[in-house]
Amino acid sequence: MTSRADKLGRMVSLVKLQLRLSEWQLAQLRQQERSLRDEQEWLVGALNEGKPPAGSSSDSIARRLNRTSVGARAIQTQAAQQLDQVRAESRRVKQLEQVAKAALADELRDAEKRSLEEMTGISPAVRAWTPRPANRNKP
Repeated sequence: MTSRADKLGRMVSLVKLQLRLSEWQLAQLRQQERSLRDEQEWLVGALNEGKPPAGSSSDSIARRLNRTSVGARAIQTQAAQQLDQVRAESRRVKQLEQVAKAALADELRDAEKRSLEEMTGISPAVRAWTPRPANRNKP
């Protein structure tokens, strides 16, 4: 039977993997955003020079710049949402790590307690049958 601490450890590993995937997706979105910005700069430069590249007209460059701008805004929105998701998953990882650490500490305390009971010769079954002393502070 697997312990609670083991299960929580596996959950932490899975959530960390999800976090890494989200971070990778965010990096991809930022790369797309940089590429679109570079393309926008090139297109603006081509329009400002007054001499469009061979096979292009000012109108076609303007349309392309418009499409690129719309795409860049959409990517920025996606990147902002992805960043929020990365932050939320990061918080979740930290919380789960704390819970897993506490569960492991509980397990270790229980193991130490059983070990001490074995060393002193008191078994949990015997302790359950042993009458406890009355509390003298009770009225």
